[in-house]
Amino acid sequence: MRYLTIALAKGRLASKTLEMFEQFGITCEEMKDKNTRKLLFVNEELKLKFFLAKAGDVPTYVEYGAADIGIVGKDTILEEGRQLLEVVDLGIGRCRMCVCGPASAAELLKHHEMIRVASKYPQIAKDYFYNKKHQTVEIIKLNGSVELAPIVGLSEVIVDIVETGSTLHENGLEVLEEICPLSARMVVNKVSMKMENERIMNIVQGLKQVIKQ
Repeated sequence: MRYLTIALAKGRLASKTLEMFEQFGITCEEMKDKNTRKLLFVNEELKLKFFLAKAGDVPTYVEYGAADIGIVGKDTILEEGRQLLEVVDLGIGRCRMCVCGPASAAELLKHHEMIRVASKYPQIAKDYFYNKKHQTVEIIKLNGSVELAPIVGLSEVIVDIVETGSTLHENGLEVLEEICPLSARMVVNKVSMKMENERIMNIVQGLKQVIKQ
């Protein structure tokens, strides 16, 4: 039996996923060691390998088959646009991808005016404005606090993740349009799904049982 390899997005998402796995018997004690320098963790008994990766890299590992399974946020899946199978919504880290800006920018969105949109997610922004709204916009990629962009006049609106909306509110911005709901998802390599269908579906069923509880 070959190993199934699972890529987890580093941080809180990885910890939460491992907690869910443990509830249906998938464990990896090695990963709990906070001081470890290891990059690859193995459960010999279950023939599973785990590794932690930057969220943005998880879909790449899965598409190319370096990982059979990945656990990552829907925002990353949409932004990366990789060829994957999305099989389970884990319900962790629920939030929304939204178009935000000052209240005055709402009119610009209604009248399909040429505007500038700042975002850490240029692909999601492009898909939304070009393919769903059919509005021509200039998209500016930022890596840091995108809320700053409309305040200093870099852009009219931003496309960003909204959890509570308190940061927006504090900076005089609001949600103008909702693009889509987000949460953590399990994705699978297309070839792995055919070759290891039974084992992968057992993990899918296990996760679904935990989610139901």
